[in-house]
Amino acid sequence: MLRRDGIALRRLLHPGDEPCEVRAWVSGGAVRLRASAATCEAAGAGLERMRFALCLDHDLSDFHHRFRRDPVIGPVVRVRPWTRPRRRPEPFEALAWAICEQLIEGSRAVDIQRALVRSHGRRSACGRLRDAPSAELVADRSPAELERCGLSPKRAITMLKAAREVASGRADLSEHEPSWRRLRRIKGLGSWTLEKLAYEGQGRDDKLPAGDLDYLKVVGRLAGLGRRATESEVRDFFAPYAPYEGLAGTYVLSAAHWPVRGT
Repeated sequence: MLRRDGIALRRLLHPGDEPCEVRAWVSGGAVRLRASAATCEAAGAGLERMRFALCLDHDLSDFHHRFRRDPVIGPVVRVRPWTRPRRRPEPFEALAWAICEQLIEGSRAVDIQRALVRSHGRRSACGRLRDAPSAELVADRSPAELERCGLSPKRAITMLKAAREVASGRADLSEHEPSWRRLRRIKGLGSWTLEKLAYEGQGRDDKLPAGDLDYLKVVGRLAGLGRRATESEVRDFFAPYAPYEGLAGTYVLSAAHWPVRGT
């Protein structure tokens, strides 16, 4: 997973199952990247996935132009225009991590994710870096092995079924809508999980995980409901931001957690 080494961030990836170490650091006001792999193809693919995860090519000019004066997110757009989503370099990683995060505290989900990486992830040649397990690796596990990482029995089965759909190619995560329809057939994969996959793993700015507790709370407050909003009310609140509902959600949470003063 992502590891800090001095001023640089390091991440082990496996594009095409080839190991590739990518380093990222800030220099001269720009983000620099360097990839190390056995082939140029693997290095190039690793750079591409890291650029996606860090949102380095994410052009928000239209979003910023449209909502610069918005009463809710406008202050963040003007003061913190560098705000970007938190994304995963591989879509299956986003899907698996979303399953880990279902209906539990964030710290507990992180513990489960770390246990999955330790037990079933892939290591670098030096042994210091580890990558998240691929769909193929998870698909070969048993429910009991996943449960030992902290997943509940039901979620272990859900993750196993999802991994087998992806590993077999029946759910091709590069095909967004078809893969969502296929995965939706699996018990335990609902709107929230698939919207997390879409937003964090497939780069879909229009997909908002509306059932997220943070959104239920913040929309209830912003809309003056005096209670938590429902999922439907969250969707209605963000509908005017289409086709950037998910991105607007990130900016709303940024404003809620770190209020902008004097704008």
